[in-house]
Amino acid sequence: MKKKMQKSNYLIAIVGLILSAGIIFLTLQLFIYKAELVSAEKTVQGQQTNEKILTFTKLFVDKIFRKDPQVSFEDRLELENAVRVLNNQEIFDQWQKFTNSTGEEDAQTQAVNLFNLLLKNITY
Repeated sequence: MKKKMQKSNYLIAIVGLILSAGIIFLTLQLFIYKAELVSAEKTVQGQQTNEKILTFTKLFVDKIFRKDPQVSFEDRLELENAVRVLNNQEIFDQWQKFTNSTGEEDAQTQAVNLFNLLLKNITY
């Protein structure tokens, strides 16, 4: 009877060790997958930001750098809404400098600064 008890205690200890090792393994896997998820979320967020910046940049080029120097109210409103969607204070501030520019030379300088800032904010 004592031998049978020792054998069952030994089996319980082995099963306990196997279960503990399994729990540790699964916990480590959970942390690895969580880290991968966070990394993937950051990548997706960066891609979404890039898409917004590129959308605004295309709109900016289409509406501002065309032959007709006058920008309609609707076009300006569309650009204003698009720049707000970016949720980037630095780009918005540069947009404000562009829209408040005085004279053609200042407007060109501010447009180039805005364009360069947009390019700088695209992440890889």
